[in-house]
Amino acid sequence: MGKRYYCDYCDRSFQDNMHNRKKHLNGVQHHRAKKAWFDYFRDSSAILYDEQAKKACRKFLQKGICDFGPNCRFSHMSEEDMANLQRQVDDERQLREDAEDSFKPGRSIEEWLSRREKKQTTLSVKGDRKHKDDSDEGPEESDVPPQLLSIPDLPLSLRPPPPGGWKVKVNTEWG
Repeated sequence: MGKRYYCDYCDRSFQDNMHNRKKHLNGVQHHRAKKAWFDYFRDSSAILYDEQAKKACRKFLQKGICDFGPNCRFSHMSEEDMANLQRQVDDERQLREDAEDSFKPGRSIEEWLSRREKKQTTLSVKGDRKHKDDSDEGPEESDVPPQLLSIPDLPLSLRPPPPGGWKVKVNTEWG
């Protein structure tokens, strides 16, 4: 038995030769499966734009089902669905604008790291005393830069410590 080709989009495998692969990759089923895969990752603003450009599907509105399904060239979204999608797009846009506003222009991560390093070296030289008169930053600016906090699903090891510090349980038993 020869090599087999597995198509991730179609979840199918077949004998791998030039004719079979070309026939599969140019087939309608493969194109539909590939489109469905990439449509799954589209952002809501692109979906809204496409749905607003389409007319409503009469068959879907009358019977609640369409023979073409997701391949229909007409829209299967109700007015309520369109309003919810518009609200979601507006919320995403507002979050993006808020994140841009919180970023202070002229300050980069490199600047923050260099200031932090200087501050730590002065603290280690002078002891544990903190001289806030010497620094030009406020308490909120000395924390982690907002662009680092805006990264979703940041690993625990990269997140800043909680305000009170980490709670450490002292274990006196050794075995």
